[in-house]
Amino acid sequence: MQTGERTPSTMKTKKTTPTKVKSVTMDSTKRELLALLKEQNVRFLRLQFTDILGVIKNVEIPDVQFEKALNNEILFDGSSIDGFSRIEESDMLLYPDPATFRVFPWVEKGGKVARIICDVYHPDNTPFEGCPRMTLKKVVAEAKTLGYTMAVGPEAEFFLFQKNEKGEVVTDTHDKGSYFDLTPIDRGEDARRDIVNALEAMGFEVEAAHHEVAPGQHEIDFKYADPITTADNVSTFRFVVRKIAWDHGLHATFMPKPVHGINGSGMHCHQSLFKGGANAFYDAKVPYQLSKTALYYMGGLLAHAKGFTAITNPLVNSYKRLVPGYEAPTHIAWSLRNRSPLIRVPAKRGESTRCELRMPDPSCNPYLAFAVMLKSGLDGIKRKLDPGQPVNQNVYKMSQRERARLKIDSLPSDLNEALKALAKDDLVQSALGSHIYERFTEAKKKVWYEYSAVVHSWELDNYLTVY
Repeated sequence: MQTGERTPSTMKTKKTTPTKVKSVTMDSTKRELLALLKEQNVRFLRLQFTDILGVIKNVEIPDVQFEKALNNEILFDGSSIDGFSRIEESDMLLYPDPATFRVFPWVEKGGKVARIICDVYHPDNTPFEGCPRMTLKKVVAEAKTLGYTMAVGPEAEFFLFQKNEKGEVVTDTHDKGSYFDLTPIDRGEDARRDIVNALEAMGFEVEAAHHEVAPGQHEIDFKYADPITTADNVSTFRFVVRKIAWDHGLHATFMPKPVHGINGSGMHCHQSLFKGGANAFYDAKVPYQLSKTALYYMGGLLAHAKGFTAITNPLVNSYKRLVPGYEAPTHIAWSLRNRSPLIRVPAKRGESTRCELRMPDPSCNPYLAFAVMLKSGLDGIKRKLDPGQPVNQNVYKMSQRERARLKIDSLPSDLNEALKALAKDDLVQSALGSHIYERFTEAKKKVWYEYSAVVHSWELDNYLTVY
């Protein structure tokens, strides 16, 4: 919400348990929002939702339809959205979440535009099992029954590339900068500053913005929150970054590995559980000051890492990033200090105690990614899964025999291997639900087949004149 805006009084609470909802007259929260839309002179409202692959979709309506929208009466064709429904059961309802109302902080042609994030329901007002946001809500509700609330803070990296004289995107970077470099080396600084201004205008608490390791690579960190709010924020973040970059004549991409030979873009996810208002990962009286809850949670992440890699790293290109030598993890272990294992525990303790899962990348669907992470961590707590001792030496430099001795397994090496691991992990499948699991794997298997059938330039370079 823009600074200084009046908000509906009941926007602070979010409904986290999907239940069957009957069509009712507009409640006071929605009436306040309707008045706010009028007060802000909003001409168009984008009803935003996310498909199974994490792509933002929206239905834009004019002001005369606002009341209808807030009464959950806007239908759309679900058969046209990847992984949603078959043609014979295509109608879907959008249920706006009033707490997600934001006015875009830039001028649009035709009048002021706002957006509101929606859950997807069937026409009979029952939750749609293919809605990623509702899928995350179910796992959040499960954590709540155990007394836990999750806090998650992502670090989403991205590249800014230039366009050629035809307006086509090329992988030429706008700078030759490196980690934390400043102007004039980092010529993306102005774009990054405008991105921060836009994010803050939309309610983000931005903590840091800086140049990353690779040329043209950037990172903007925003404050952690509950999983649903954070997933909403990741989707909004990706949209805002692309829009502002476009305004600067640049192209922003969250593709994990757009350029060979330099670091790829990750989305490290810092996560912790709170219970009774206190950080459940912290225990001052035990080794490492990590509670059993923290250790078991990490044990769950390690146990299911191979199973959920297809969700956190969903592209063929994702696995070009997960290779040794570029600061991305390839082995399943945890550490107190170094960044080579899958999970790192930052030094801060007390309320800041957390673990950092380092393999996700910013192309993932954040709702599904957070759902499988939380579900896996909760399974570790329920089953008291021991993560073993921390591995504080550089895993990349270990021999295969040494890794075997320490029982350090490896992540899937490609999307096909990741899909096979997902097919063997019933718990991760249960977090997704049968509808999303089946539609997701169907789409990704098709992508893998298409990729495998293409003759790539590397093959021509290495084989064409030799054989």
